[in-house]
Amino acid sequence: MAQLEHPVLPLPSGLELRPWHPGDADALAAAGRDPAIRQWNRLPVTSPEEARERIERMHERRRNEQSTTWAIARPDGGEAVGLIGWGDIDLAGGSAEIMYWILPAGRGRGVMVEATRRVSHWAFDELGLHRLRLCHAVANPASCRVAAKAGFTFEGTMRSALLHEDGWHDEHLHALVRGDI
Repeated sequence: MAQLEHPVLPLPSGLELRPWHPGDADALAAAGRDPAIRQWNRLPVTSPEEARERIERMHERRRNEQSTTWAIARPDGGEAVGLIGWGDIDLAGGSAEIMYWILPAGRGRGVMVEATRRVSHWAFDELGLHRLRLCHAVANPASCRVAAKAGFTFEGTMRSALLHEDGWHDEHLHALVRGDI
């Protein structure tokens, strides 16, 4: 399973993408309690115990080549301020879907755009993927801006495509194909 090795990836902002570890449980639990994150992400984690279990499942999914997830963090094992990764990985079919969120401490500085670009290059260069998807609720303009700034092309609207806490939402579909960047 060497294809899903989990390198530390530096970002231009001075933050880095690194594997999640049990010491990140408080940050993951804080994300599960953050109203802005809960609105757009299925993150039913609210306690450090649940967070540690979720972190272990992240590592298990990576080992099983199902997904790979990084903490967006201050360098050298510092505090996590966000999550980014690839889910629904299909190595044979050459595709994956991005997932991300960011805590208030990391918002408003372009960090998610940097991280999205970085993991997209990694997915093309290291995994050999061909097509990357970014889907978000139509009612989430912040994710639409991330998609556009990271180079993902808007492809359309998927009706009633994802269940959020407040009900079913239409989703925008954006994609990045090898050669776009």
